[in-house]
Amino acid sequence: MKKRRLEEKIFKALMIISLFLVFAALAGIILVVSVKGLSSLNLSMIIETPKGGYYLGHEGGIANAIVGSLYLMAGATVLAFLISLPVALALQREYLGRRFADFTRLVLDILWGTPSIVYGAFGFVVMVFLGLRASLLGGIIVLTLLMIPIMTRAMDEAIKLVPFELKEMAYALGTTRLEATFAVVLKQALPGIFTGIILAFGRGIGDAASILFTAGYTDEIPKSLLDPVASLPLAVFFQFGTPVPEVQARAFAAAVILLFIVMIVNIVARLLGWKFSKNIVR
Repeated sequence: MKKRRLEEKIFKALMIISLFLVFAALAGIILVVSVKGLSSLNLSMIIETPKGGYYLGHEGGIANAIVGSLYLMAGATVLAFLISLPVALALQREYLGRRFADFTRLVLDILWGTPSIVYGAFGFVVMVFLGLRASLLGGIIVLTLLMIPIMTRAMDEAIKLVPFELKEMAYALGTTRLEATFAVVLKQALPGIFTGIILAFGRGIGDAASILFTAGYTDEIPKSLLDPVASLPLAVFFQFGTPVPEVQARAFAAAVILLFIVMIVNIVARLLGWKFSKNIVR
């Protein structure tokens, strides 16, 4: 009996320590980035594009990277959602056989674990073959490919948690499989679907390797899908690569903006999840 109590106390202590490490990691990231970057963050940096000599410490901002990241993520998130949701719904046992669904999940897991630089290399080869140059369109397509497995698997797990009895009751009332899917399954899985979108969004907006050769980089805000586009991760990377201390401090300021965008999106998604969770049958 004493041995069991001791084991319980040990594992409880390990859980508390693990939770503390998670909170400490987040707090440490926010603290370090904020201390290093807030001093260089100002309005001109947010609303202005880089001017001549910006990477030597002269005037300008990173509006091109902020707008570019928003363009990239808006396009990629919408495309990934339009593809991922039907795939996640198709993985239900009413639509696909168990073996094929399991095989599809395996493929998605492999794609999820594929390094982003591989997506970038694949996209670059395809673009060269088609005669395309680095552009906003190329970045959106590659980020969409990167986000699809993450979003799909997260949505799939959320949909699998919906009690099958709810669907059986819907069928008993005379609804079709499609009607039950939209009226029952999606309504119950909404919080999990939002989580999947946020997981994919967080992976995509912070990725630099996949868009380095497909989206390119420019000091201008793109005017069409075929123009090259800047992004916050690459702005941080390029500014850290300069030997000028002022520019390196701006890199931390860009990281603060990127972190702020991710936190805002997560908070909004969590609030929406709480709003829709009242409809969930537990």
